[in-house]
Amino acid sequence: MRVRRFLAATSREALRKVKEELGADAVILSNKQVEGGIEIMALASDDISSLANDTQAAAPASSADRKAKAPALSETTLAAKAAPSSSNGEAAGAPRSEDALSMNIIQEIQAMRQMLEDQLATVTWDNFSRKNPDGVRVLRTLLNAGFSPLLARHLLEKLPVGHDFEQSLKKTITLLALNLRTAVSDEIIEHGGVYALIGPTGVGKTTTTAKLAARCVIRHGADKVALLTTDSYRIGGHEQLRIYGKLLGVPVRSIKDVDDLQLILHELRGKHMVLIDTVGMSQRDQMLAEQIAMLSQCGTEVRHLLLLNATSNGNTLDEVISAYQHHGIYGCIITKIDEATSLGIALDAAIRRKLVLHYVTNGQKVPEDLHAANSRYLLHRIFRSISRHSPFALQDSEFAIVMASSFLNQAEGAQQVCAEAGHD
Repeated sequence: MRVRRFLAATSREALRKVKEELGADAVILSNKQVEGGIEIMALASDDISSLANDTQAAAPASSADRKAKAPALSETTLAAKAAPSSSNGEAAGAPRSEDALSMNIIQEIQAMRQMLEDQLATVTWDNFSRKNPDGVRVLRTLLNAGFSPLLARHLLEKLPVGHDFEQSLKKTITLLALNLRTAVSDEIIEHGGVYALIGPTGVGKTTTTAKLAARCVIRHGADKVALLTTDSYRIGGHEQLRIYGKLLGVPVRSIKDVDDLQLILHELRGKHMVLIDTVGMSQRDQMLAEQIAMLSQCGTEVRHLLLLNATSNGNTLDEVISAYQHHGIYGCIITKIDEATSLGIALDAAIRRKLVLHYVTNGQKVPEDLHAANSRYLLHRIFRSISRHSPFALQDSEFAIVMASSFLNQAEGAQQVCAEAGHD
């Protein structure tokens, strides 16, 4: 077995040399940048095969050596053992030894493959960063603003070639604004209907319900609005909404089950808007399906408004959206933007999951702290407030590692999609 060293000015030229001398099936063991160019350490595929054959051939020989040495080492012990059991043990030992050696070979090959993938990912990222330094700056700006690598890469692919950083960033913001779906100002208030505010515990459903009700009262009058609540679990949940209803002059009714909801909605069919404040529960709670089923089986179209907490992380928001999206989401409202350091995470989730954003909230005041969503303003606020000294901001070396791995995952995903398309 002979490990060969190849040196060239570029990685492409070095790979060409490897293929010419060792063949297309050669295994690359390492890849690094050295003085004078790129150094690649490679091994021919025949050498890998001979290594596996030599290792397997060594197994019977080592077993025979153990058998020859056993009598001299412990004759009294062997004499005390029964002949059948001794022969069975020897017969079983050889397969176990061969299996262990085979597993070691597989693990070594997998380790070499992982090392190769890491090296190729690093080379790919290095080439990209050298060819498109302004694109790298845009990418870093998006990540520091809270956007996911998935969306950031997708936006980067849409940017025209040859633009500087400022031009690329403006184009990126334009693309984000086009992909962020926002409702027409106060569309809900104008059209009316039955709306259920849904979402996890503590996201601000009760306060947001009161804010929407206040807007509708100002526009259409208190006699055109009604409030319902299913929140019988939280202490004071009923009372908080009743206080808001009393201040607004709006009736508040409690719902116990689907029959109760069906009856009350029939009584309130003349109202312009009916708002339902639902029980806050975890997206993993089994009772969530029961609550959604009650809203869906009442005989009246109930539109679901999902509330997203701007202070949550991206994985949590994705999980929340997945839990509710199976049952249909009419739109979303992003709450607590006054408590979030950046809106990037919440807007990223809304863009990727194609949710219509109706409102954002930034405080407890009713109804002042409810604002119609404006994509341009929200995106301008995101990029204006990026902190340059955040402990969560990636340094150069960390950024390269993260993005090299991200580019590798993207390539693997593309290969998987192509393979699936080929099977179809």
